[in-house]
Amino acid sequence: MIFNSLEFLIFYPMVLLLYFTLPKKYRWMMLLAASAFFYLYWSVKLIFLILFTIVISYTAAILIEKYKDNLVLKRTCLVVTLVACFGVLFFFKYFNFLADSVVSVANLFGAGWDDFSLNLILPVGISFYTFQTLSFVIDVYRGNVPAERHFGYYALYVTFFPQLVAGPIERPENLIPQLHADHDFSWDNAIPGLRKMIIGFFKKVVVADLIATYVNAVYNSPDTARGLSVLIATMLFAVQIYCDFAGYTDIAIGCAQIMGIKLMQNFDRPYISTSIKEFWRRWHISLSSWFMDYLYFPLGGSRCSRPRHLFNLCVVFLVSGLWHGAAWTFVIWGALHAFYQVVGILLKKPKAQLYAKLGIDESAPWVQTMRRVITFILVDFAWIFFRANSFSDLAKLMKRLFTDWEFTYAYIADSFAAMDLTVVAVGIILAAIFIMNRMDITDLTPAPSDGTPEDRSAVASIRYTYLIWIIAVAWLLLLIGDGASSFIYFQF
Repeated sequence: MIFNSLEFLIFYPMVLLLYFTLPKKYRWMMLLAASAFFYLYWSVKLIFLILFTIVISYTAAILIEKYKDNLVLKRTCLVVTLVACFGVLFFFKYFNFLADSVVSVANLFGAGWDDFSLNLILPVGISFYTFQTLSFVIDVYRGNVPAERHFGYYALYVTFFPQLVAGPIERPENLIPQLHADHDFSWDNAIPGLRKMIIGFFKKVVVADLIATYVNAVYNSPDTARGLSVLIATMLFAVQIYCDFAGYTDIAIGCAQIMGIKLMQNFDRPYISTSIKEFWRRWHISLSSWFMDYLYFPLGGSRCSRPRHLFNLCVVFLVSGLWHGAAWTFVIWGALHAFYQVVGILLKKPKAQLYAKLGIDESAPWVQTMRRVITFILVDFAWIFFRANSFSDLAKLMKRLFTDWEFTYAYIADSFAAMDLTVVAVGIILAAIFIMNRMDITDLTPAPSDGTPEDRSAVASIRYTYLIWIIAVAWLLLLIGDGASSFIYFQF
């Protein structure tokens, strides 16, 4: 089940009704059943895989806490969990990638190997819930959190439907206590939660799905693309992937907040970043912080020699690229961001010295603007590797981008025609991006803090009515037309 579907429009109000009418002692059962139904809507077989991950991690955490003085047993339980969870993730997500790579390399040397890849279906959300279970076991091992003894609540922590499929990747110390708490209906939760959902639906349905048509026209047909159309499509993809993924997490956060549960923030206007380092503090925050806590710091972080520090960064970004997808294009995307980071660190001191010699104030608005533009260009260029369907498509797109340029009216017309992009469509896209940007800047104007809850609700409903209509109309048109589109990060 996906958020932008008619099924969810029916499912979610029913869950809310049951959640706030059932006694507290039955709520976890209902939420667990609802989460299972939400996930099984894709395939009934998927329940066995996620249940295996839950059972292994739950048992390991209980044993680690119970025998906390037995270092050998603790480490054994941790290793078993890592092997089991990463083993499942590797098999379903990376086995065919590795098999294809091995066969390709072997055949380059005349081995004549046959393809031995398997007909596997990537389970939805496997990368997200695997990391969530691992963070629980690792934190129990470190003594940061107690093991959750109630199997039902732990299963709910892993499968909580708003963030199950595409995050944010929650931590046990944040989510588990909230699942245990008794949440009554509150307008102070319902209004901002609904507001967050509206913003998410606007990003996904109105902006991302609108832009996707023009991006796909170029990236799915690289042979007919022109240099200008590749440039425009890549810039539009930067907006599309942000609105698609941030839209999902906004809806997830809003869904949970209405129930009184606060999920972590996952995006913070990443495209205003003045450096690649800042970009990764603002983009997919739950994943970035996960890699920092469970990979970067254990490797030594920055508290080591300069070469080791740079090596640690490279490892994190290479793993991050591979996490996003089982293809070499994703690995290169991660490597490119690692290269950006390494160059940024190496040039930090010389750049500061140059600014000092030239008398340039780094905090000056024009300097910050220039740095934002450069950062966006670097990030946007890397998105080409992320979006390209294959290496052959990537080569064609790169060739077009750097060689296929003319400064004639006919060339510009052909470039726009290749994308089926009209002047009216450009205007609609720019208007949608402008509205989305204003939403991010203000997160919409909050309802007044004074007055009764009913007064705040009435004022808020007036302010957001026009946005609700925008979402409703766009949603209905989508359902009547091609149907609800999936979210990009579901494939990860």
